[in-house]
Amino acid sequence: MLSPAQRRTWVRWVQEAYAVSERLACDAGGVARSSVRYASSAAPQEPLRQRLRELAQTRVAYGYRRLHVLLCREGWPVNHKRVQRLYQDEGLTQHRKRPKRRRSAVPRAARLLPGAANERWAMDFIHDQLADGTAFRVLSIVDLYTRECVGLVPAIRLRADDVVAMLSRLRDERGIPTITQCDNGAEFTSVALDHWCCWNQVRVDFSRPGKPTDNAAFESFHNSFRRECLTQHYLIDIIDAQQQIEQYRSEYNNDRPHSSLGNVPPAHFWAAMAITASVSSSA
Repeated sequence: MLSPAQRRTWVRWVQEAYAVSERLACDAGGVARSSVRYASSAAPQEPLRQRLRELAQTRVAYGYRRLHVLLCREGWPVNHKRVQRLYQDEGLTQHRKRPKRRRSAVPRAARLLPGAANERWAMDFIHDQLADGTAFRVLSIVDLYTRECVGLVPAIRLRADDVVAMLSRLRDERGIPTITQCDNGAEFTSVALDHWCCWNQVRVDFSRPGKPTDNAAFESFHNSFRRECLTQHYLIDIIDAQQQIEQYRSEYNNDRPHSSLGNVPPAHFWAAMAITASVSSSA
């Protein structure tokens, strides 16, 4: 289905290609002559367009909805529909190919949603390559309630002892979860991690083999991480990868709008929940 601008372009092409009048071209395509002669009286809004282009250049993977949130934070009095129109007019629209999903015939046991921070974490690995072709892995850990990325560690090799060391460091910094979700990888089914979880009274919730949808929220984080960080940077070496990934983790937690949290960053959401809890306890 053609938009009004595309219809006007088509009518002009018919006029030039077949040397016919505007009336005949409109009649042939079933286009109203008033829509062809329409001239917008709206202001061009060049400052807003320029700022939208600047944000889209620095945050290539963001769509118009997240860009609208950033514009509102800066004080632009604009709604999402205008941002969408300008986003399309500037040619910033992205077309991502959606992979085909197959539904599993095996029912999945219902999981209770977390009701507080540090109640349920999810962890997994994601793989990528450096500029010289060297493969590396990233251990990522996400709090499924606040959606905060509590850990994002790249290294050439990551084993079970490294996972335990990362969890121990997070325990000293912010506490430990009640439940941790993970797949059936060798690092997560190891004796070292089993001993750590038993000693710290952390229950491990394994996903079904071959069913990444059992950890859907975490797979969504990996999708955003790859699209907004790994594919946007040319990682020279592992030191460069550590710097870029840590910078992304800081931006993800403190600046990036999160749709499931009402378009506020995870750190702000956690801070607001802490204030609400303290007020409720004092009352």
